[in-house]
Order: sequence, then C-alpha cells, then structure tokens
Amino acid sequence: MVEQKTNDELLTYLSHLGVVPLVTLQSVEEAVPLAEALEQGGVPVAEVTFRSPYAIEGMVAIHERVPGVTLVAGTVHDVEQAKAAVDAGCVGLVTPSFDEDVVDWAIANDVLVLPGTAVPSDVEKAYDRGLRHVKFFPAEAYGGVRTLKALAGPFAEMRFLPTGGVSLANAESYISLPNVFAIGGSFPVPSSAQKAGDWETVAQACRNARALVEPIIAAKEG
Repeated sequence: MVEQKTNDELLTYLSHLGVVPLVTLQSVEEAVPLAEALEQGGVPVAEVTFRSPYAIEGMVAIHERVPGVTLVAGTVHDVEQAKAAVDAGCVGLVTPSFDEDVVDWAIANDVLVLPGTAVPSDVEKAYDRGLRHVKFFPAEAYGGVRTLKALAGPFAEMRFLPTGGVSLANAESYISLPNVFAIGGSFPVPSSAQKAGDWETVAQACRNARALVEPIIAAKEG
C-alpha cells in the first residue's frame, strides 16, 4: 500500500520529478499499460484529463493496479468532476481556468489543487486563497517564458506549472526558470505511440524528459 502524501509532500514530489504527463485516454483498456509505461520511464505521475469519456474508469484502474503512479485529474471543470476524481483515487486536481467553486471545494476538503491561471488577476485569486502553486495555461499562447519572468516580480512567492505548447524542444527554457516547479504536457506520451499501444516508446519519451529536466532540478534543489 502506497502511503498517502500530504499536499506539501505532493508538491515537493512533483517539483522533484519536474514533469507532469498529460494523459487523455482513448480507451479504458490502455489506462494500466500507459501508467506502467510512465512508471518504467521514471515519471510515475499521470494527469488524467476529463477530455475523454474514459477518464473516471481509467483513474480507477490506475489507482487499483498501478499504485506507484501519483494520480491527478486534469481539465476539471466543476465540483462534481472534482468529487468523482477524488472518489476514483486522484490525489490532486488541475483546472484549465480559475474556477472558484472547484478551488474553494478543494481547499475546504484538503485536496491538492493547481488552478489554471493565465493573467495576473488569476494569480492574485490563488494568492489570496493561500495557494502558492498554480498552473500557467495556455503557456505559449500567453507569452511563455517572457510572461513567467514578468510574473516573478509581483508574485515572487508563486510557483508555476506551465502547460500548453510546452514540448521537449522548449522544456529547458521553462524548467530553468526559478518560479517554475514543473512542466506539463502531452510530450511524455506521444500520440502516435499511444494510438499504436507502443508503451516502450512512451517509456522512452518519459526517460528523455527526465534526462533533460533532472540536472536542472538538481541544481535548483542545491
């Protein structure tokens, strides 16, 4: 049985990994082998999104059969989805925008939440609620590295998870920023490999991502 981490421990763990794979399931059957590939590739975390009708069943399967993978729910739009995700075994929630109902429910129920932020007013809402870790989405469309550097001034305590347009090609520029604690995206799960059920290629993509971020994370951790 995997010991349950506190929210602070989860954030420390995600910061140490530096990569949060975005997973949109194409079937329930692929949930377990895909999660196993993430684990074998050294990135044992899955942000399973509600962009798929198989999300909840997939979450349950991963929770029950691949307990070494930290499971969070992505693209959470409302409290009902948040509750369903937690019931399915998710230990965290990631939202595409700053949804006050979801964020407040998560805080009240001591569930890790990384709300989507894109502009300073979103970040301020998170800050006012005591959150210091948020998602930055869509990262590239909203100025990417330049915007994150600009946000570091007025929001020195905030740490970001940029997603949206983040890839292996630009990952280094993001993860090197002091106010970025991890990067997210689908690049650790190449769509062609997922469609083909080529789990070794997925595992290798995860290894490539970890190889890139690991020395940078190690330097940050001192």
